[in-house]
This record gives sequence, structure tokens and C-alpha cells, in this order.
Amino acid sequence: QVQLVESGGGLVQPGGSLRLSCATSVNIFDINQMGWYRQAPGKERELVATITRANNINYGNSVKGRFTISKDNAKNTVFLQMNSLKPEDTGIYYCNARSALYESASNGGTFWGQGTPVTVSE
Repeated sequence: QVQLVESGGGLVQPGGSLRLSCATSVNIFDINQMGWYRQAPGKERELVATITRANNINYGNSVKGRFTISKDNAKNTVFLQMNSLKPEDTGIYYCNARSALYESASNGGTFWGQGTPVTVSE
């Protein structure tokens, strides 16, 4: 089983920055892809950014040029640096991991953190 623990959310003014962290309970090399998704009130969960074991990166259109995903393999941790934050970036940010090694019938190889709230407001 893969456990994910997020941290770093909070309240920030428009134009500000935050860095989110997601620590895994397993060796990050045993995870095929990690990423961040977010869910705003009343909206569906959407892709923010993903990074594969081979460091292939993908961003959601709304965050391109403002957010950067990275990982520290030695610390089994993925980061999301968020700059030039806007009120529409407000939401719960969830860490996600996909692992073929830890796949089972019950989890389908997909794991989620508990979420960390981000609020962008004056």
C-alpha cells in the first residue's frame, strides 16, 4: 500500500507563492507516476501536474508557466511550486501516485493523499 502525506497549503494573497510537498511511504522508484490534482468548491477534480519516474512532466493548461512540479528521489518526495497565484487556484490539492508494483484489485494501482487546502484571497 502507498501512503501519501501532503503539506504546505495555506492562505496567500493573489500574486503570491506557495510550495506543496507530498511524501510517499514507499521508495519513489517503485512509483510510475506522481502528480497533483485540485478540486475547487462545486467543481470536478482537475489535473494540475504530473511527473513520471523518467521525469516526463505534464501540466494542466491553467497552470502552465506558473507552477513547477519536481521531485527529490532521496527524500521520496514530490513538490509543487506555485507562483503568481490567482483566486481561481483556490481549492483542495491532492497528491496522486500510480504504481504497478503496488496495484491490487482494491486500489487499481492509484493512491491519493488526504488533500491540503489552498486559498488565494486578499
